[in-house]
Amino acid sequence: MQFTEIISFAGYAIEAIGVLVVMIGSGVSSVAFLRTFRALPEGVAYKTYRRQLGRSIILGLEFLIAGDIIRTVVVSATLESVAVLGLIILIRSFLSVTLHLEVEGRWPWQEEEHVAKPEGSGR
Repeated sequence: MQFTEIISFAGYAIEAIGVLVVMIGSGVSSVAFLRTFRALPEGVAYKTYRRQLGRSIILGLEFLIAGDIIRTVVVSATLESVAVLGLIILIRSFLSVTLHLEVEGRWPWQEEEHVAKPEGSGR
């Protein structure tokens, strides 16, 4: 097996992991939602479901971007191939950032806001 075949296989394997992460995350999130949507107050289960689903999509997108980058090692570096890769990474990165903003309510580079607990709450 040549180097280019190994790198190409590794890129596709990482992309397959990304697809699996999205599929498994979607399944786990959906099952958790179906188990809890009647037990939790209105809207809580839905917000939790969206957050969990969004996180699995974001993680899957990261794997897909990594696979694309790895596979560029074996592609001949033409202007067209570089432009296509750049566009794919740009679109996937944009999706990742906007999903993070929607799920977390803040930009990825912003620090989390920690809510101070009242004194005597015991936790």
